[in-house]
Amino acid sequence: MNPMKHLAWLSLILVVLLTGGLYWISTPRHASLSKEPLVFYCAAGLKTPVEETARQYEQEYGVPIRLEYGGSGTLLSKLRVTDSADLYLAADETYVDLARQQDLLAETIPLARIRPVIAVLKDNPKGIHSLRGLLRDDVRLALANPAAASVGRTARELLRAAGLWDAIEKKTKVFKPTVNDIANDVKIGAVDAGIVWDLTAGLYPELEIVRCPEFEAGAQRISVSVLKKSRQATAALRFARYLGAQDRGLVHFARLTCEPVEGDVWEETPRVVLYSGGVNRLAIQETIEQFARREGVVVDTIYNGCGILVGQMKTGSRPDAYFACDVSFVNPVAGLFEDPLAISETSMGILVAKGNPKAIHGLPSLAAPGLRIGLANAEQSALGSLTKDLLTEMGLYETILPNVRSQTPTADLLVNQIRTGSLDAVIVYEANTAYVRDQLDWIPIDHPRARAVQPFAVGKDSRHPQLMARLLNAIRSAESRAKFETTGFRWLAGPAYN
Repeated sequence: MNPMKHLAWLSLILVVLLTGGLYWISTPRHASLSKEPLVFYCAAGLKTPVEETARQYEQEYGVPIRLEYGGSGTLLSKLRVTDSADLYLAADETYVDLARQQDLLAETIPLARIRPVIAVLKDNPKGIHSLRGLLRDDVRLALANPAAASVGRTARELLRAAGLWDAIEKKTKVFKPTVNDIANDVKIGAVDAGIVWDLTAGLYPELEIVRCPEFEAGAQRISVSVLKKSRQATAALRFARYLGAQDRGLVHFARLTCEPVEGDVWEETPRVVLYSGGVNRLAIQETIEQFARREGVVVDTIYNGCGILVGQMKTGSRPDAYFACDVSFVNPVAGLFEDPLAISETSMGILVAKGNPKAIHGLPSLAAPGLRIGLANAEQSALGSLTKDLLTEMGLYETILPNVRSQTPTADLLVNQIRTGSLDAVIVYEANTAYVRDQLDWIPIDHPRARAVQPFAVGKDSRHPQLMARLLNAIRSAESRAKFETTGFRWLAGPAYN
């Protein structure tokens, strides 16, 4: 080929590659997101902040959000019979609990707290300052239907507790299906007062709020939930995370008369770090992988001896969460984490070759001359520390120490060494032996201190505390519990919560 033509072809190819590269660089990462509409059932009283957030998300990511409004109870009834919805936002925790009991919900992300109040026209022309003021003959009152709207159900409960429900029910001029209907009636003067959420009243500049001490106990947490029926759960979760992010959806809630939660910082694909003791790996690895795929996030899990992990945290490392081998290795870094939750426990024991050829029958046997013993390192791992404390308490540590041939940071290394025949016995957790019990023999240690409890704690400095709380829920799920129990752990955590 003519050298000039060859150069021209090379130039053309280079231009094409550069153009394609520039297009790839300039194309937003969210271009791959599904453009199928997300169907969102939303309590009518929360319309404004949700709609503002939905439109912002549509503009930013090109994913349409189809909002359907109504009373929380009415929407829940629809959810039972529809297969097309993805998200549900009630204005009352009771409806969320009911939906969960009916196995309709998967993940739940908190947004804010709201309270019932009396709504009146600006400057309060009727001079209503308490619940008893609603009983005056010159006051026309509207309430929400307790069977359809959460504010109606909550108001009825609180008024009953105050001994005022019967009188106020008789006095009510009209019962409305949604909280917005009540606010509108007060706005146009059809009634003089109505009981609404503080968030709802704050959306109407024409209205004034009258707070009542009897209603303070009626604060409700509002949460957005992803439905188990959702056909695009990851996309629904992404929008739910956006709605619950402190620098996205919660900005719109913060403008209103309610209390937004401390939400996560928004990232389309968050990357979080979990420190975990090595003993937990078999029980949690699959759960974490499934969680990351469903949420559309990256979980970098660092497995190691808890002594090593604690050392890293003491020198500045700040994981988003920590799943320790034992509670004793949370205490040294307790100030970095929220209160830990005990998930499981596992016993300590002696692992020996099949058939127990060295006739080892308990901890004192490990002092027999000529034995090759393996222990976990007391400085690097929880197992090592617990082992040393146990042997010292029993007066055996100094007598066994001459036989110790290996001290490792994790029990997995000890298990591998005895499998290869380089050691005669090792002290490990029962949870370390799940997949070698057909090759080796297990000798339990009959002592109350021969156990370790595994706690999970979320980091105080995490930018994604809500995400890590959902990871904790995944680890507490029934499916996860089964994995723990089949790998040598006993369950402590109880059922998952939201």
